[in-house]
Amino acid sequence: MSEEPSQPFRAAGFMVGAMVSFSAMAVAGRELAGTLDTFEIMMYRSTVGLMIVLVIAYKARALPQVTFNRFGLHAVRNLLHFFGQNLWFYAVIYVPLSQLFAFEFTNPLWVAVLAPLFLGEKMTRVRIFSFILGFVGILIVARPEISALSPATVAAALCAVGFAGAVITTKLLARTETTTCILFWLVSMQGVFGLVCAGFDGDIAIPDGVGTFWVTLVGVCGLLAHFCITSALKLAPATVVAPMEFLRLPLIAVVGWLLYSEALEVVVFVGAALVFGANYLNIRSEQNAGKKRVLHVPVS
Repeated sequence: MSEEPSQPFRAAGFMVGAMVSFSAMAVAGRELAGTLDTFEIMMYRSTVGLMIVLVIAYKARALPQVTFNRFGLHAVRNLLHFFGQNLWFYAVIYVPLSQLFAFEFTNPLWVAVLAPLFLGEKMTRVRIFSFILGFVGILIVARPEISALSPATVAAALCAVGFAGAVITTKLLARTETTTCILFWLVSMQGVFGLVCAGFDGDIAIPDGVGTFWVTLVGVCGLLAHFCITSALKLAPATVVAPMEFLRLPLIAVVGWLLYSEALEVVVFVGAALVFGANYLNIRSEQNAGKKRVLHVPVS
């Protein structure tokens, strides 16, 4: 059975949607910083997401796909994502948007390093070299001075590790569970986590009219961004989609410059280019290895 032909132009359209969604979510997160804490943002975001998932699943008659199978792994996956997303919302307040997005680009590198431990994949020389190259890029972006390393910078760096753990556990879940089931537990569990953490001090802030708009935007854009990336990957290879995703950086840099007077620093783009190069090298290596495995499959 032959593969379906690549559709790079349609994939590019979805990636534009993903770039706009991620940028809008970053702006909304920063605008909410004065009225809601990160736990409250996560709680409201998950509530909006849950309503969207339930409506779509009901319309598609996919609600029976939601089961309690592998409930423990769902919990681990969502704790990791909750950890990463809260750090991201904290960092978005204090870290320049272009710098935060550059940190996010290390997510696939962490996946490449952690996958051999949890998914049984091989640790290759290319993976090791890609991680080192990406780490150098991050040092260039962050320019860390250990004595003056801010909590927000640390949060920006660690959020990618949380997201990588979520990706790995999602891969494990995807072997047996449907997308509807994974998304349902994603928004419902993280809604509960957010409610518990936000209500721990006995005070949960309620957004005003403008705040409700930003909260809704966070919830909608969070789901839309991942839908767009998934759709793009179905239409074109990862080696085509990955360079498109890199365009998020100049877009968010311009957004930060226009809305928040953030400087357009060349060094951030240099470091991010190294991170992107490391990701792209790893993707090409994985695709070439996949082709070799196909070529060596005996034909009966």
